[in-house]
Amino acid sequence: MFDDFTAEVVEVEDASVFVRHAGQGPPVLLLHGHPRTSATWHRVAPLLLDRGFTVVCPDLRGYGRSRGPAPAVDHSAHSKRAMANDLLSMMRRLGHSRFASAGHDRGGCVAFRLAMDHPETVSRVALMDCLPISEHLARVNAEFATRWWHWFFFAQPDIPERVITADPEGWYHGDPRTMGRENHREWRAATGNPEVVRAMLEDYRAGLTVDRRDEEADRAAGRRLRSPALILWSSGDDLEELYGDPPAIWRTWARDVRGWAIDSGHHMAEEAPESVASSLGDFFAD
Repeated sequence: MFDDFTAEVVEVEDASVFVRHAGQGPPVLLLHGHPRTSATWHRVAPLLLDRGFTVVCPDLRGYGRSRGPAPAVDHSAHSKRAMANDLLSMMRRLGHSRFASAGHDRGGCVAFRLAMDHPETVSRVALMDCLPISEHLARVNAEFATRWWHWFFFAQPDIPERVITADPEGWYHGDPRTMGRENHREWRAATGNPEVVRAMLEDYRAGLTVDRRDEEADRAAGRRLRSPALILWSSGDDLEELYGDPPAIWRTWARDVRGWAIDSGHHMAEEAPESVASSLGDFFAD
């Protein structure tokens, strides 16, 4: 897994970022979702490397082997802005002042925040299986609450930590045949670590509080993405079923939007790596 990639920990301000990177071409930052680590990209990253990109795959703050400060009362220590600032500093320390980015699931929310806050740095952004958090919350109904109930469960104090750490494998249901054995092993070590579980929950707590407020402030100020945006979603997941056409929602947040479905379940980088790499590679090379 990740042959020819360098793996290291990069210290940035109040966090340490575990990252894998390789290549000599235009840089591409790949951000994983919950409850994965950077290893979720293990089938996509080599394909993008073969296309001539420099590929950078970090663990988000608190996930996998990246570490940040202790949780804050207002959850700002695990906000998407804090995560984005980690990654901006990490990329600069690796020598990349301008780069493209792709994020899946929670990583998509971080990629969105990074592109919103630093348009001069993010040349293009791919947003995969995600919408702005405030758009989800504005559409909350019985169907959303039934399917995505975990958002609100994760927001509760203390109880989710006790439930998940009691049986992390039973909670998250990782499959080594689908994920790949080494990716599964890394995921299992991460989700079995109570410190990581707490940080992942803080990510969701921040989503319902500080991240939502940040997006609402963007909307009130009329801020939109200046980077071209590619919207990808899994045909086997429920984003399109819940909301219709995802790019239509993103067009209220971005000037240049295109997108299509990937024939896959939710974890598309693991289940449909060729389609994902082809979509990302074509978009980033355009």
